[in-house]
Amino acid sequence: MSYAAYSMSGISKTVYDLSEQVMQAVLPAFGRLEKIKEINQLRVIRAMQEAGVSESMFGGSTGYGYDDSGRSQIERAYATAFGAEAAYVRIQISAGTQVLSQCLFSLLRPGDELLSVTGAPYDTLQETIGSSNNEKDTGSLHDYGISYRQIELLEDGSPDLDAIRSAIIQKTKVVFVQKSRGYTTRRSLLAEDIRKIAQTVHETSPETIVMVDNCYGEFVEELEPCMVGADLCAGSLIKNPGGGLCPSGGYVVGRADLVEQAASRMTAPGLGSHVGPSLGFNRTLAQGFYMAPHIVCESLKGAVFAAGLFAASGFKTYPAVDDIRGDIVQTLEFGDPDKLIRFCQSIQQASPVDSFVLPEPWPMPGYDSDVIMAAGAFVQGASIELSADGPLKPPFPAYMQGGLCFENVKLACMLALEKME
Repeated sequence: MSYAAYSMSGISKTVYDLSEQVMQAVLPAFGRLEKIKEINQLRVIRAMQEAGVSESMFGGSTGYGYDDSGRSQIERAYATAFGAEAAYVRIQISAGTQVLSQCLFSLLRPGDELLSVTGAPYDTLQETIGSSNNEKDTGSLHDYGISYRQIELLEDGSPDLDAIRSAIIQKTKVVFVQKSRGYTTRRSLLAEDIRKIAQTVHETSPETIVMVDNCYGEFVEELEPCMVGADLCAGSLIKNPGGGLCPSGGYVVGRADLVEQAASRMTAPGLGSHVGPSLGFNRTLAQGFYMAPHIVCESLKGAVFAAGLFAASGFKTYPAVDDIRGDIVQTLEFGDPDKLIRFCQSIQQASPVDSFVLPEPWPMPGYDSDVIMAAGAFVQGASIELSADGPLKPPFPAYMQGGLCFENVKLACMLALEKME
């Protein structure tokens, strides 16, 4: 690519030359990502073929949504591609936190215990868990008499299997695993980590359910959580599996009985997965799912490039270029609130939508500090699209994720470095 194309976006020759050096260094990592994409893409195609996905069923349903054949085809494809018995895929689910919360409420009863084995869950889910410090009844798990404990990961980010084994007691109903890092500096979990957790839990207590928050992790590796022993797995369609096309939605995959329990919590007992109109979105859900492995690979290439570019400029980045990844999130540690703000503003400036908007930190609900968020996205909050956010607290990290095309991520990172320099 000639420098002229980048100079029109305000990129200096110095930053351009550095980016070209980084591109040469990241080519081996790109090759590994392409191989994973190929495996996942072929699996999705086979799943859609085996489910009999049909153009004639893309019209969708209204009202109750009974006997929506297109919806059923999509759910069979999800179940097959994710290595699960059943799937529940609905446009009505508006957030990853929503589908995770509903899964937990469907599985747990008063007197049961939820055990998180990856430390504290993502900030927004902590409101669902609740605590004795709550000043009022918020309808959290705690308010319903469901207890909670957590086990920290080991120093290297791997699960503490001995601690998990010792912690499981008779009332431990659900073991919760968060694959992605959330607002932490730990590494994301890999499929092999989840395999070890599931094996340890089921050997210790066969009745205990292993549930995985798979947000940001779909199609990043060759294997998904249910393929390595997880009982239930859930995520958002405006993240990886929606392929950048879904305007909303969420999914649950896993054991058929548990998936139906989750469906009943989202609708009503007795209705379960039988209701829920697709409202004409079947085509979008199917096409997004088809595109997902390719889009995830584009996002990962962007993350690898960002790791290389900012590491070469003296910043802490993790994962590193050559690290094995379990999610699409790239952490860039700036150690300075002004640099964090400039980075996020540059990401916004490089976006195809709302590039003229200047994001500022604000007290976002569900977080314990001001947060700055940049997302010039076609779908509001879609983190499979190029976005970046970070809490205004030390070490002032930015969490960058998404990117429908690598070239946009590359430009955004170059522009951000330009602004910092």
